Amino acid sequence: MPGPAGRPDGAGAPPPRSGDPAAGRVVPSWADPFAAAASRLIGGPLGRHALVGRARFWTPLRVVLLIAVAVLALGWLGKAGCLQQYTTDDGALALDWRDDRQYVAMCYSDTVPLYGIQNLDDPAALPYRDPWIENAGGPDERVRYMEYPVLTGFYQWFAARAADVWRGVGWLPSALPVVVYFDISAAWLALAWLATVWAAHALRPSRPWDATLVALSPLVAVHVFTNFDALAVGSATLGMLALARGRPWLAGVLIGVGGGFKFYPLLLLLPVLLVGLRRRRDGGSPAAPLRAIGAAVATVVAVNLPVALAYPTGWWEFFRLNRSRPADPDSLYFALSHFSGWAGFDGPLAAGEAPAVLNGVSALLFLVCCAGIGVLAWFAPRTPRLASLAFLVVAAFLLANKVWSPQYSLWLVPLAVLALPHTRLLLAWMVVDALVWVPRMYYYLTPANMGLPPDWFLATVLLRDAAVLGLCVLVVRTVLRPGTDPVRAIGLDDPDWPVASGRIAPWSPGPPSPPRSAVSSAGRLPGPG
Repeated sequence: MPGPAGRPDGAGAPPPRSGDPAAGRVVPSWADPFAAAASRLIGGPLGRHALVGRARFWTPLRVVLLIAVAVLALGWLGKAGCLQQYTTDDGALALDWRDDRQYVAMCYSDTVPLYGIQNLDDPAALPYRDPWIENAGGPDERVRYMEYPVLTGFYQWFAARAADVWRGVGWLPSALPVVVYFDISAAWLALAWLATVWAAHALRPSRPWDATLVALSPLVAVHVFTNFDALAVGSATLGMLALARGRPWLAGVLIGVGGGFKFYPLLLLLPVLLVGLRRRRDGGSPAAPLRAIGAAVATVVAVNLPVALAYPTGWWEFFRLNRSRPADPDSLYFALSHFSGWAGFDGPLAAGEAPAVLNGVSALLFLVCCAGIGVLAWFAPRTPRLASLAFLVVAAFLLANKVWSPQYSLWLVPLAVLALPHTRLLLAWMVVDALVWVPRMYYYLTPANMGLPPDWFLATVLLRDAAVLGLCVLVVRTVLRPGTDPVRAIGLDDPDWPVASGRIAPWSPGPPSPPRSAVSSAGRLPGPG
């Protein structure tokens, strides 16, 4: 029977034998009150005589991947409402987005409208080379190009061409081109997220069940198919794994590839630099971080340079669009402007006019945050873990930025789990962040069409921002007080940093004391030192 703290009763149980796969593994139903309570649905916490690490098939990794597949399937079903077809009066098939179905059913995905908007339905059109006319014949007519970074743009193009091939094979099940395109794109996005889950699991061999939070996240169910961010998240997490395993060149290449999908993976280079500098001060080698940063920069240049030279106007479209965008409805600036009546830093803008002051303020705020994180890394009592600084940098970027598209929250999921593996706290934030999608959809529906006024949506945005800021405070606390870090509490220093690059002695939160039971204070199975 489990004791009052969720641990098996009976002190003095023998530890696992030397070489036991369970040695040193954290047991969630012993260490985490939430997991202990949830385990009662299936019989209670792990027993003290249980054989751990002996399963031939249902290993933690396979269970976690199965959970991820189930959540990804749920995410696809959530978007399936926007893939429905109907027959028009002239007998043709059309996508059923009548009566604002994409908002009412909350199934909106950028993938669907971009298929037609960005010329992906034209096999002869090439991203960045061939433009299209936006608002043709109107006063705000503009020549437009592919608006995404290079690898994301060509990913969409290859998925569209794969859809053409699929529809050309007569014996395969088929549908409208845009539906087949969405499904093919979703399949690769799902694989990218499975790679993220696998990498998160591999980064925590002593805490294999932490990856369950990456697999089970409500944000995945809502947003993994909203846009293409899973590709960047997968590349960034695999890059962290490569660095942890002492392969900095591969880590840099993967982070650089991620930067070809979205900008955010390149933010990880700052934490790599900060940890490298701090460890160098403590006697570590700077070789690994410098190699990773150099490989990342070289990869980004190699990915972008051919397109930039061949089609400079089309390549610049991503940067032009981000410079000229006003404050996004999901941003802190938009919410403050709405509730206060403030006209914003730039005041009313003409069509296409860039918010120059807002751009400068958001960039300055992010640089100030980065400077603060740098000071924290340098003066912390112990070299901060890479995941902790990475979470702080990416969270600071999102909070300070003028754009926080809803799927951007996926960037934080693996970093939050690696930095602060507290089940209840992370699930609470993820649920709040995922629920922002509901008032967002009904905000776009507008009250005139039985939608919601903006106050509901913007209030949830502020609640989401407060939740992320609260997580940042807790991560900073673990940096300033390493004894409160749940990863270091089990005797690890930084599992995300390569041993060969000057990894210092394992962390010990306090003086050793004689063991009183088979369960350590961190809830893990004891093993040989």
